[in-house]
Amino acid sequence: MRAVLFETFGGPLDVVDVADPSAPADGVVLRVEANGVCRSDWHAWQGHDPDIVVPHVPGHELAGVVVEVGPEVRRWKVGDRVTVPFVLGCGDCPRCRAGQQQVCDRQYQPGFTGWGSMAEYVALPRADLNLVALPDALGFADAASLGCRFATSFRAVAHQARVAPGQWLAVHGCGGVGLSAIMIATALGIRTVAVDVDDEALRMAQECGATHVVDARTTDAAHAVVELTDGGAHSSMDAVGSTVTCLASIRSLRTQGRHVQVGLMVGEHSLPPIPMSLLHGREIELTGSHGMAAHAYPRMLAMVADGRLDPGRLVTSRLTLTEGMHHLARMHEFPGAGMAVVVDTGA
Repeated sequence: MRAVLFETFGGPLDVVDVADPSAPADGVVLRVEANGVCRSDWHAWQGHDPDIVVPHVPGHELAGVVVEVGPEVRRWKVGDRVTVPFVLGCGDCPRCRAGQQQVCDRQYQPGFTGWGSMAEYVALPRADLNLVALPDALGFADAASLGCRFATSFRAVAHQARVAPGQWLAVHGCGGVGLSAIMIATALGIRTVAVDVDDEALRMAQECGATHVVDARTTDAAHAVVELTDGGAHSSMDAVGSTVTCLASIRSLRTQGRHVQVGLMVGEHSLPPIPMSLLHGREIELTGSHGMAAHAYPRMLAMVADGRLDPGRLVTSRLTLTEGMHHLARMHEFPGAGMAVVVDTGA
């Protein structure tokens, strides 16, 4: 099969021929019909994840068709259209038994702990627990956009942020994660302030339902959010993963507000100088959001089915595998608003 491969961290990315995968006993092989290109894939390539062993195939936002089924699989068959969370739970650890597979103690992550989906085929273990059936009306490109950024944002907004309808959510960074969060919050009746430094991103945020937009190039973002929300957001999300956006998110909050860290913070951004006196004096809460378990997908898919959510609006580029490889190499530059999805793994 053809796949994007790197043999050294930060080294050349190439589209090469590698051996086809085989289905694990408890898993499946999918023919990849669509794969989102996420900034986390860039972090994988740069060596920011200690679980990755080179040579490696990245990719974790996927949708496809089952082409091979392991002997222990009971729920799935060849021909099924499916997607999968980027965290595959084991089903046995305390977290999984509590329904929290997204933080499984023995999690498997395609594109990180194993070879990923920037390829014609991908092997996935633990199929019965983790695969998600796709509605017939949902196209593969739209489904791939759900896998990491949209699903992570859904859980961040609908569960972790704990924002009630009519309250305020600030979203710092309007890439795929941030735009997803704004669309989801709007569908749930939550008012949003979108913060970014790019005109196109801010325009798309308005189209996704943002109540206000803030250009952080021209104003203090946190101060602007506090003014626009009459005292600060009830919850605020860092959808980028930088010291600047993390601190702006915390400073955007009203008393007893809640900061949700969604963007991955690594390297020089891994230890931001958190204003602990602010947390103490205002009883600010900090939490994270790390994907969403397969059993939680039905609520999100129901909102897609009834039209309240339209993830396809966020797909701004449909690429070949080679084009996807070049897009991945530029993810640190935040190339373009919205989401890029590989829809042709044979080219």
